[in-house]
Amino acid sequence: MVKSTVGKRGTVANHNYTKKSKDPNGFKTFEDFYPFYLGEHSNITNRRLHTVGSTIGLILLLLALITGKYIFIFIGFIQAYGFAWCGHFYFEKNKPATYPLYSFMADFKHLFEVYTGKRSF
Repeated sequence: MVKSTVGKRGTVANHNYTKKSKDPNGFKTFEDFYPFYLGEHSNITNRRLHTVGSTIGLILLLLALITGKYIFIFIGFIQAYGFAWCGHFYFEKNKPATYPLYSFMADFKHLFEVYTGKRSF
C-alpha cells in the first residue's frame, strides 16, 4: 500500500519526489509504481518538459480528431516523447522508466495533478 501525504496542495503520493527503489520483482500495481515514477522525475526541468510535451500531445490529438488528419496523433507521440527523453537524458540524467503502460498512465496522472493544483508546475 502506498502512503500519501496531505499538504497544502492536497493528498498526493511522493509529494517531494524522493527517489524510490525499483522493485526487483517488477511492480504489480500502478499504485506501487507511481511513487517510483515520481522519484525518477525529481528534477523540476524534467517534470516541466513532461508537462509541456504531454500538453502539446493532447492538443495535437484534439487537432487530429477535429480535422481528421490523423498524422497529428503520430506527431503528438513523437514530440511528447522527445520532450520527455530530453528531460531524462539532459536534466534528470537517467533513462526513462521501462514500464510502458504504467509510465504512460503516470505521465497523465502527473499532468492531471499539475492542472488541478495538487502539484506545482
